Amino acid sequence: MKRLSEKFIDTKQIDWEELGGGVSRKFLGYDNQIMMVRVKFEKGALGSPHQHFHTQATFCASGKFEFDIEGEKKIVEAGDGVYIEPNLLHSAVCLEAGELIDTFSPVREDFLSGDGVSYFGDKD
Repeated sequence: MKRLSEKFIDTKQIDWEELGGGVSRKFLGYDNQIMMVRVKFEKGALGSPHQHFHTQATFCASGKFEFDIEGEKKIVEAGDGVYIEPNLLHSAVCLEAGELIDTFSPVREDFLSGDGVSYFGDKD
């Protein structure tokens, strides 16, 4: 199925999707090849260990996070980026409330359909 977001996304007009555990998100644009998502974390919120076949690039817009990628831990702060190859086990804990901009290729169909287990908080 062809997936395609609007050309312009006015995030002020979009409600946060609450994922549980102090995590919420907004979709910033996607098609079948790529997806960008704004993810907001409260202090102490956890992106539980998970892996997926998507390539992921993340920009830390604000806050401070401890990422763990295949056992390698690193503190990431505003302005930093993270690259996660497909199928690597990864997680993050929010040390200071903030926002991440996640980009995936291809599109995360599971995010759009609501299928599967969420790795944020306790949704699904």
